[in-house]
Amino acid sequence: MTSAMILRLSQFAHLLPVADGRVLVIHAATQMRLVVDAELAGMIEFFRAPREIGDERAAGFASLIEREILTPLDPGEELAQLTRELGAYYTRDPVAAVDRLRRQAKEGGETYWAAGAALGAKDVAAGGQRLDVLLFGDCDIQMEADFLRREGAARGFDLRVAATFPDDVRLASERAHDAILIGALSARHAITDPLRPDDTAPPCAPYIAQARGIIEGLRAVTAAPILIDNLPEPTVQPLGMADRGGYGHRNRFRLANVLLSDLAENYPDVHVVDVAATLAAAGAERLLDDGHVGFTHFGAPGWMLQRAPDELAAVHGVFPDLAPLADALGGDPYGREAVMAKAHLDALVAATGQGRKKCVILDLDNTLWPGVLAETGAPFAWAPEVSGPFSYIGLYFGLHEALLALKRRGILLACVSKNDEATVRELWTYADHYPRERLLTPDDFVTWRVNWTDKVENIRSIAAELSFALEAFLFIDDNPVERENVRTRLPEVEVWGDDPFELRRRLLNDPRLQVPRVTEESAARTALTQAQLSRQKSRTDSADEQAFIASLDVQTNIERLAVGARLDRVEELFQRTTQFNATGAKFTALELATLILKPGAGVFTVQVSDRFGDHGLVGAAVIDDGEIKGLALSCRVLGLGVEHRFVQAILDALAADHALVTARIIETARNTPVRNIYRDNGFEPLGDGLWRRALP
Repeated sequence: MTSAMILRLSQFAHLLPVADGRVLVIHAATQMRLVVDAELAGMIEFFRAPREIGDERAAGFASLIEREILTPLDPGEELAQLTRELGAYYTRDPVAAVDRLRRQAKEGGETYWAAGAALGAKDVAAGGQRLDVLLFGDCDIQMEADFLRREGAARGFDLRVAATFPDDVRLASERAHDAILIGALSARHAITDPLRPDDTAPPCAPYIAQARGIIEGLRAVTAAPILIDNLPEPTVQPLGMADRGGYGHRNRFRLANVLLSDLAENYPDVHVVDVAATLAAAGAERLLDDGHVGFTHFGAPGWMLQRAPDELAAVHGVFPDLAPLADALGGDPYGREAVMAKAHLDALVAATGQGRKKCVILDLDNTLWPGVLAETGAPFAWAPEVSGPFSYIGLYFGLHEALLALKRRGILLACVSKNDEATVRELWTYADHYPRERLLTPDDFVTWRVNWTDKVENIRSIAAELSFALEAFLFIDDNPVERENVRTRLPEVEVWGDDPFELRRRLLNDPRLQVPRVTEESAARTALTQAQLSRQKSRTDSADEQAFIASLDVQTNIERLAVGARLDRVEELFQRTTQFNATGAKFTALELATLILKPGAGVFTVQVSDRFGDHGLVGAAVIDDGEIKGLALSCRVLGLGVEHRFVQAILDALAADHALVTARIIETARNTPVRNIYRDNGFEPLGDGLWRRALP
């Protein structure tokens, strides 16, 4: 039976009509401000009188309830709730308490630079995954705030964006967030300053110093991923061709970008967004205003179309006709914002791992090579005397090369083809004159389904074999019938192959196929997975489970990490592991490094090998004040007894300083395999997921 709830318009919410049929919705206490269209304003007005609606309908208004525009509370309860929220700060300054509340609820950019479309009903409908992002910067990033929100909505995210100035790092400690974006910093203007004879620092030193300051200021209060924009490459130079040498105008900004990239390497989970490449690819001349107003502003030409009329006073009210500029920009003053919103969301998706693909499943004939292999007798008929490697053959060489790059990122490759497997294996070879380092071989694939079975069933079989959810797969096929079959029957699987000329670029650039950093483990993932599949086959063929495990000759190396240890793989383990993760915690490298330094805390890891090969670093545990705060183990070693060896080794290490150790299990949708780990290692339950064990 569906339950019902009473919803009404908050007593603090007010609707103010503005231009073009839009309505400003403002919350008097939190200063939450939303510009909505007439349709959504009408829906909000509907709740001016309390309305009883079912839970399913209420879910459609979840975004407005979260923003406290609509509320299930009566006026007295709502006032009491606000009083409680402010009460903790009454002994200080009530005005400051209200300011803190408003900053916690902040959305959008600063007033002068706010730009965007009114929210509609579809924008506040439930369903998208919520991501809260803080923007630190000036005009470039502030004006993008709403475009970023809309780009997120187009990809299924409920993106909440709050923008502020670069020196306002306090916002990161006050407002919940999943990631941070930093725009072009003001010290870029100093990059073009004249060089002093006695100054040995590069011209971009003040810019790098400012970047370092904001990164370190943010890292002091947040462990969230930080994305920082590099600088656009100028489209014009003061001296033109005479701007020469390493410190020529354009090269100064190129050097700043190189040094910014080097700077980011010194901090965990800090990533550079390549604004220079993004704008260059989209056509920098129509997206940068250095050809109009100044050498270091790096705004958008379209901003000239949106200036306030009172700013004309500076030019005596006289200004050229803006029509030619509008025509040159296609009538869109915000082309720059749309381009950068896409690039920034790509970076956010890559940095946070949203929707990441773990395996690419490929068709063979007419996809990896032209024609049907059984008929052509070889993948290609290429020789240097026929053409260069970048002629028609280059389309296929380039596709192979891109897939090998994904393999190095840790993405697995599999193939599904309606074919005779023996024939494919016999004919899939290359003569010595082929660029083999650019070409796939059968050994690059973790598993095959080369048979005459329906491809949907083969994909399901691969998903079961690899223990991956269907959402983790990308399927590529040249045949539109096969593509539609998979799209219809396996809607969770991403399907490509419509345009062979876009495949290479999409594979290399799609953020779901990106990883923030390539670790030794990710680069070796294909070999590790192949070894794991060999173990599974051997286990299936073995009549005795204990004899099989003994035959593996499992070796473990368990250590407590010291200061300075590489933490990228440990971070990756906590980020990726969902089944054997005791609390679901996703520790960042910064948090792990802090714990290693903290007295009474520590990070333990376990590396495993057996007769089939090296599993690598497969487990990690976080200890703080005598409690196991986090425990994660790769599923590929479950059932080998590694989990028990690991826990016992941790207990042995802690026994010297602790009489008791506690541990916690926080149940998630996928971590059933880990829930008995402490029970099976002598812990007693204390309730609410907490376990305790006395140490000798």
